Amino acid sequence: MNALKKSPTAVAKEVILDEAKALQEIASSLDDSFEKATELIGNMKEVGRVIIGGMGKSGFIGMKISATLASIGIPSFSMHPAEAVHGDLGRFTKNDIALLLSNSGETQEIVELIPFLKRVGCPLIALTADADSTLGRNSNIVLRLGKHREAGPLGLAPTTSTTAMLALGDALAMALMEYKGFSKEDFAGFHPAGSLGRSLLSVAEIMRKGEELCIVPLETFCKDVLERITNTRGRPGAAVVIDEQGTLAGIFTDGDLRRCLNSGEGFLMQPVREHMGKNPKAVSLNTLVREATDLMNSKRVDQLIVIDDERKPVGLVDIQDAVSVRMR
Repeated sequence: MNALKKSPTAVAKEVILDEAKALQEIASSLDDSFEKATELIGNMKEVGRVIIGGMGKSGFIGMKISATLASIGIPSFSMHPAEAVHGDLGRFTKNDIALLLSNSGETQEIVELIPFLKRVGCPLIALTADADSTLGRNSNIVLRLGKHREAGPLGLAPTTSTTAMLALGDALAMALMEYKGFSKEDFAGFHPAGSLGRSLLSVAEIMRKGEELCIVPLETFCKDVLERITNTRGRPGAAVVIDEQGTLAGIFTDGDLRRCLNSGEGFLMQPVREHMGKNPKAVSLNTLVREATDLMNSKRVDQLIVIDDERKPVGLVDIQDAVSVRMR
Protein backbone atom coordinates (compact mmCIF):
# COMPACT_ATOMS: atom_id res chain seq x y z
CA MET A 1 0.00 0.00 0.00
CA ASN A 2 1.32 3.43 -0.92
CA ALA A 3 2.26 5.72 1.91
CA LEU A 4 -0.16 8.58 2.52
CA LYS A 5 1.08 11.95 1.32
CA LYS A 6 -0.93 13.69 4.03
CA SER A 7 -2.07 12.55 7.43
CA PRO A 8 -5.77 11.88 7.98
CA THR A 9 -5.91 14.87 10.33
CA ALA A 10 -4.37 17.15 7.72
CA VAL A 11 -6.90 16.01 5.12
CA ALA A 12 -9.74 16.51 7.59
CA LYS A 13 -8.65 20.05 8.39
CA GLU A 14 -8.46 20.95 4.72
CA VAL A 15 -11.93 19.57 4.06
CA ILE A 16 -13.48 21.45 6.98
CA LEU A 17 -11.73 24.70 6.09
CA ASP A 18 -12.69 24.40 2.41
CA GLU A 19 -16.32 23.87 3.32
CA ALA A 20 -16.24 26.70 5.87
CA LYS A 21 -14.82 29.05 3.22
CA ALA A 22 -17.63 28.12 0.84
CA LEU A 23 -20.24 28.82 3.50
CA GLN A 24 -18.75 32.25 4.19
CA GLU A 25 -18.91 33.07 0.50
CA ILE A 26 -22.54 31.97 0.29
CA ALA A 27 -23.46 34.08 3.32
CA SER A 28 -21.83 37.11 1.71
CA SER A 29 -23.62 36.59 -1.60
CA LEU A 30 -27.19 36.28 -0.28
CA ASP A 31 -29.52 38.65 -2.14
CA ASP A 32 -33.20 39.47 -2.45
CA SER A 33 -33.86 36.01 -3.89
CA PHE A 34 -33.57 34.66 -0.36
CA GLU A 35 -36.09 37.25 0.84
CA LYS A 36 -38.48 36.25 -1.95
CA ALA A 37 -38.14 32.55 -1.13
CA THR A 38 -38.87 33.22 2.53
CA GLU A 39 -41.94 35.29 1.68
CA LEU A 40 -43.21 32.73 -0.85
CA ILE A 41 -43.06 29.86 1.62
CA GLY A 42 -44.11 31.99 4.58
CA ASN A 43 -47.28 33.09 2.79
CA MET A 44 -48.10 29.65 1.39
CA LYS A 45 -51.78 28.68 1.63
CA GLU A 46 -52.78 26.42 4.51
CA VAL A 47 -53.51 23.58 2.09
CA GLY A 48 -50.09 23.92 0.47
CA ARG A 49 -46.92 21.94 1.11
CA VAL A 50 -43.26 22.39 0.32
CA ILE A 51 -42.27 19.39 -1.80
CA ILE A 52 -38.52 18.87 -1.95
CA GLY A 53 -36.61 16.78 -4.46
CA GLY A 54 -33.01 15.96 -5.26
CA MET A 55 -31.04 13.04 -6.65
CA GLY A 56 -28.34 11.12 -4.84
CA LYS A 57 -26.67 13.02 -2.00
CA SER A 58 -28.78 16.08 -2.78
CA GLY A 59 -31.85 13.95 -2.17
CA PHE A 60 -30.69 13.10 1.34
CA ILE A 61 -30.08 16.78 2.03
CA GLY A 62 -33.58 17.47 0.73
CA MET A 63 -35.02 14.97 3.20
CA LYS A 64 -33.32 16.78 6.05
CA ILE A 65 -34.54 20.21 4.90
CA SER A 66 -38.06 18.84 4.56
CA ALA A 67 -37.93 17.38 8.08
CA THR A 68 -36.70 20.70 9.47
CA LEU A 69 -39.51 22.62 7.79
CA ALA A 70 -42.08 20.16 9.14
CA SER A 71 -40.62 20.55 12.63
CA ILE A 72 -41.42 24.26 12.56
CA GLY A 73 -44.97 23.78 11.36
CA ILE A 74 -44.50 24.13 7.60
CA PRO A 75 -46.08 21.11 5.85
CA SER A 76 -43.41 19.44 3.77
CA PHE A 77 -42.32 16.11 2.38
CA SER A 78 -39.50 14.91 0.18
CA MET A 79 -40.03 13.17 -3.15
CA HIS A 80 -37.60 11.12 -5.19
CA PRO A 81 -37.51 12.73 -8.68
CA ALA A 82 -37.30 9.38 -10.44
CA GLU A 83 -40.37 8.13 -8.62
CA ALA A 84 -42.11 11.42 -9.36
CA VAL A 85 -41.91 10.90 -13.13
CA HIS A 86 -43.07 7.31 -12.67
CA GLY A 87 -46.44 8.07 -11.14
CA ASP A 88 -46.01 10.39 -8.14
CA LEU A 89 -46.45 13.69 -9.96
CA GLY A 90 -50.06 13.73 -8.84
CA ARG A 91 -48.86 14.82 -5.43
CA PHE A 92 -48.11 18.31 -6.78
CA THR A 93 -50.85 20.96 -6.84
CA LYS A 94 -50.85 24.65 -7.68
CA ASN A 95 -51.02 25.37 -3.93
CA ASP A 96 -47.69 23.64 -3.31
CA ILE A 97 -44.15 24.94 -3.67
CA ALA A 98 -41.46 22.79 -5.26
CA LEU A 99 -37.94 23.12 -3.87
CA LEU A 100 -35.51 21.29 -6.16
CA LEU A 101 -31.86 20.63 -5.37
CA SER A 102 -29.22 20.16 -8.04
CA ASN A 103 -25.68 21.49 -7.82
CA SER A 104 -25.23 21.51 -11.60
CA GLY A 105 -28.81 22.44 -12.37
CA GLU A 106 -28.74 19.86 -15.17
CA THR A 107 -29.63 16.66 -13.29
CA GLN A 108 -31.80 14.78 -15.76
CA GLU A 109 -34.40 13.53 -13.30
CA ILE A 110 -34.77 17.07 -11.90
CA VAL A 111 -35.00 18.74 -15.30
CA GLU A 112 -37.73 16.29 -16.36
CA LEU A 113 -39.96 17.62 -13.56
CA ILE A 114 -39.91 21.22 -14.81
CA PRO A 115 -42.49 21.00 -17.66
CA PHE A 116 -45.02 19.27 -15.43
CA LEU A 117 -44.56 21.79 -12.60
CA LYS A 118 -45.12 24.62 -15.04
CA ARG A 119 -48.33 23.05 -16.31
CA VAL A 120 -49.64 22.56 -12.79
CA GLY A 121 -48.71 26.11 -11.83
CA CYS A 122 -46.60 25.02 -8.88
CA PRO A 123 -44.00 27.71 -8.02
CA LEU A 124 -40.43 26.43 -8.22
CA ILE A 125 -37.48 27.36 -6.01
CA ALA A 126 -34.08 26.06 -7.09
CA LEU A 127 -31.02 25.38 -4.94
CA THR A 128 -28.26 25.26 -7.52
CA ALA A 129 -24.75 26.50 -8.15
CA ASP A 130 -25.57 27.90 -11.58
CA ALA A 131 -28.44 30.35 -12.06
CA ASP A 132 -27.98 30.00 -15.84
CA SER A 133 -28.52 26.24 -15.76
CA THR A 134 -31.69 24.63 -17.07
CA LEU A 135 -33.06 24.42 -13.54
CA GLY A 136 -32.06 27.97 -12.72
CA ARG A 137 -33.53 29.53 -15.86
CA ASN A 138 -36.87 27.78 -15.38
CA SER A 139 -37.33 28.50 -11.68
CA ASN A 140 -39.33 31.29 -10.12
CA ILE A 141 -36.64 31.85 -7.51
CA VAL A 142 -33.01 30.72 -7.51
CA LEU A 143 -31.06 30.30 -4.27
CA ARG A 144 -27.58 30.25 -5.70
CA LEU A 145 -24.96 28.10 -4.04
CA GLY A 146 -22.10 29.42 -6.15
CA LYS A 147 -19.46 27.25 -7.76
CA HIS A 148 -17.07 25.71 -5.30
CA ARG A 149 -14.57 22.91 -5.64
CA GLU A 150 -15.66 19.79 -3.82
CA ALA A 151 -13.50 19.21 -0.76
CA GLY A 152 -11.13 16.26 -0.51
CA PRO A 153 -8.06 14.99 -2.37
CA LEU A 154 -9.86 14.30 -5.66
CA GLY A 155 -12.46 17.06 -5.50
CA LEU A 156 -15.11 14.70 -6.88
CA ALA A 157 -17.36 13.39 -4.09
CA PRO A 158 -20.26 15.69 -3.15
CA THR A 159 -18.95 17.46 -0.06
CA THR A 160 -18.83 21.23 -0.30
CA SER A 161 -21.92 21.31 -2.51
CA THR A 162 -24.07 19.25 -0.14
CA THR A 163 -22.81 21.16 2.90
CA ALA A 164 -23.80 24.36 1.12
CA MET A 165 -27.27 22.99 0.35
CA LEU A 166 -27.76 21.90 3.93
CA ALA A 167 -26.62 25.26 5.33
CA LEU A 168 -28.81 27.22 2.93
CA GLY A 169 -31.77 24.98 3.74
CA ASP A 170 -31.22 25.50 7.46
CA ALA A 171 -30.91 29.25 6.89
CA LEU A 172 -34.21 29.25 5.02
CA ALA A 173 -35.96 27.31 7.80
CA MET A 174 -34.66 29.63 10.51
CA ALA A 175 -35.59 32.71 8.48
CA LEU A 176 -39.09 31.26 8.19
CA MET A 177 -39.26 30.79 11.96
CA GLU A 178 -38.57 34.50 12.36
CA TYR A 179 -40.90 35.48 9.51
CA LYS A 180 -43.84 33.51 10.93
CA GLY A 181 -43.15 34.40 14.56
CA PHE A 182 -42.66 30.76 15.53
CA SER A 183 -42.27 30.53 19.33
CA LYS A 184 -40.83 28.06 21.82
CA GLU A 185 -44.35 27.03 22.68
CA ASP A 186 -45.07 26.37 19.00
CA PHE A 187 -41.93 24.25 18.83
CA ALA A 188 -43.04 22.23 21.84
CA GLY A 189 -46.37 21.57 20.16
CA PHE A 190 -44.61 19.86 17.25
CA HIS A 191 -42.14 17.97 19.51
CA PRO A 192 -44.24 16.58 22.38
CA ALA A 193 -42.14 13.40 22.67
CA GLY A 194 -38.72 15.03 22.44
CA SER A 195 -36.84 16.09 25.57
CA LEU A 196 -36.43 19.65 24.32
CA GLY A 197 -40.05 19.94 23.28
CA ARG A 198 -41.25 18.47 26.56
CA SER A 199 -39.19 20.98 28.51
CA LEU A 200 -41.02 23.76 26.68
CA LEU A 201 -44.45 22.62 27.82
CA SER A 202 -46.12 24.69 30.52
CA VAL A 203 -46.61 23.30 34.02
CA ALA A 204 -50.37 23.55 33.41
CA GLU A 205 -50.02 20.68 30.92
CA ILE A 206 -48.32 18.26 33.34
CA MET A 207 -49.38 19.30 36.86
CA ARG A 208 -51.36 17.14 39.25
CA LYS A 209 -54.80 18.66 39.56
CA GLY A 210 -58.42 17.89 40.45
CA GLU A 211 -58.70 14.52 42.18
CA GLU A 212 -54.91 14.14 42.10
CA LEU A 213 -54.36 17.31 44.14
CA CYS A 214 -54.55 17.04 47.95
CA ILE A 215 -55.66 20.35 49.53
CA VAL A 216 -56.31 20.76 53.27
CA PRO A 217 -57.18 23.71 55.56
CA LEU A 218 -54.69 25.07 58.11
CA GLU A 219 -56.45 23.58 61.14
CA THR A 220 -56.65 20.01 59.78
CA PHE A 221 -55.10 17.48 62.20
CA CYS A 222 -52.00 15.79 60.86
CA LYS A 223 -53.63 12.36 61.13
CA ASP A 224 -56.42 13.58 58.87
CA VAL A 225 -53.90 15.09 56.46
CA LEU A 226 -52.20 11.70 56.17
CA GLU A 227 -55.56 10.06 55.52
CA ARG A 228 -56.37 12.64 52.85
CA ILE A 229 -53.02 12.08 51.17
CA THR A 230 -53.56 8.33 51.23
CA ASN A 231 -57.00 8.62 49.69
CA THR A 232 -55.99 11.11 47.01
CA ARG A 233 -55.97 9.62 43.53
CA GLY A 234 -52.61 8.76 41.97
CA ARG A 235 -49.42 10.02 43.62
CA PRO A 236 -50.28 13.30 45.37
CA GLY A 237 -46.68 13.82 46.53
CA ALA A 238 -47.69 16.31 49.23
CA ALA A 239 -50.63 18.10 50.81
CA VAL A 240 -51.18 21.73 49.87
CA VAL A 241 -52.34 23.81 52.84
CA ILE A 242 -54.69 26.75 52.40
CA ASP A 243 -55.98 29.52 54.70
CA GLU A 244 -59.55 30.69 55.27
CA GLN A 245 -59.57 32.57 51.96
CA GLY A 246 -58.42 29.50 50.05
CA THR A 247 -55.02 31.01 49.27
CA LEU A 248 -51.74 29.16 49.60
CA ALA A 249 -50.47 28.94 53.18
CA GLY A 250 -48.03 26.01 53.20
CA ILE A 251 -47.16 22.48 52.15
CA PHE A 252 -46.84 19.18 54.03
CA THR A 253 -44.40 16.82 52.35
CA ASP A 254 -42.87 13.40 52.97
CA GLY A 255 -39.91 15.20 54.48
CA ASP A 256 -42.17 16.98 56.96
CA LEU A 257 -43.73 13.64 57.88
CA ARG A 258 -40.34 12.04 58.54
CA ARG A 259 -39.34 14.91 60.81
CA CYS A 260 -42.62 14.56 62.71
CA LEU A 261 -42.15 10.80 63.19
CA ASN A 262 -38.72 11.39 64.72
CA SER A 263 -40.41 13.40 67.49
CA GLY A 264 -43.03 10.78 68.34
CA GLU A 265 -46.69 10.25 67.54
CA GLY A 266 -48.00 13.31 69.37
CA PHE A 267 -48.04 15.33 66.17
CA LEU A 268 -50.94 13.30 64.80
CA MET A 269 -53.48 15.24 66.89
CA GLN A 270 -51.89 18.61 66.16
CA PRO A 271 -52.96 20.95 63.34
CA VAL A 272 -50.92 20.75 60.16
CA ARG A 273 -50.06 24.46 60.38
CA GLU A 274 -47.62 23.62 63.20
CA HIS A 275 -45.62 21.21 61.06
CA MET A 276 -46.02 22.35 57.44
CA GLY A 277 -43.48 24.16 55.36
CA LYS A 278 -44.51 27.80 55.61
CA ASN A 279 -42.77 29.20 52.54
CA PRO A 280 -43.56 26.75 49.73
CA LYS A 281 -42.21 27.49 46.29
CA ALA A 282 -44.98 28.39 43.87
CA VAL A 283 -45.19 29.08 40.15
CA SER A 284 -47.84 30.37 37.75
CA LEU A 285 -49.75 28.27 35.24
CA ASN A 286 -47.73 29.48 32.25
CA THR A 287 -44.34 28.61 33.77
CA LEU A 288 -42.37 26.35 31.46
CA VAL A 289 -41.43 22.86 32.64
CA ARG A 290 -37.79 23.72 32.01
CA GLU A 291 -38.05 26.74 34.31
CA ALA A 292 -39.85 24.70 36.95
CA THR A 293 -37.16 22.02 36.86
CA ASP A 294 -34.41 24.61 37.20
CA LEU A 295 -36.19 26.15 40.18
CA MET A 296 -36.63 22.80 41.94
CA ASN A 297 -32.97 21.96 41.39
CA SER A 298 -31.72 25.34 42.57
CA LYS A 299 -33.95 25.38 45.68
CA ARG A 300 -33.46 21.65 46.33
CA VAL A 301 -37.17 20.93 46.58
CA ASP A 302 -39.18 18.08 45.07
CA GLN A 303 -42.51 19.90 44.61
CA LEU A 304 -43.77 23.20 43.28
CA ILE A 305 -47.30 24.45 43.87
CA VAL A 306 -49.05 25.95 40.87
CA ILE A 307 -51.19 28.98 41.76
CA ASP A 308 -53.59 31.25 39.91
CA ASP A 309 -53.57 35.05 39.89
CA GLU A 310 -55.21 35.10 43.36
CA ARG A 311 -52.56 32.75 44.83
CA LYS A 312 -55.07 29.94 45.07
CA PRO A 313 -53.50 26.51 44.45
CA VAL A 314 -54.67 24.84 41.22
CA GLY A 315 -52.02 22.17 40.82
CA LEU A 316 -48.77 20.62 41.98
CA VAL A 317 -45.68 19.64 40.02
CA ASP A 318 -43.43 16.94 41.43
CA ILE A 319 -39.86 16.52 40.25
CA GLN A 320 -40.92 13.16 38.79
CA ASP A 321 -43.53 14.93 36.69
CA ALA A 322 -40.94 17.33 35.33
CA VAL A 323 -38.58 14.50 34.45
CA SER A 324 -41.08 12.13 32.87
CA VAL A 325 -43.42 14.92 31.68
CA ARG A 326 -46.65 13.00 31.65
CA MET A 327 -49.00 14.35 29.01
CA ARG A 328 -52.59 14.80 30.19
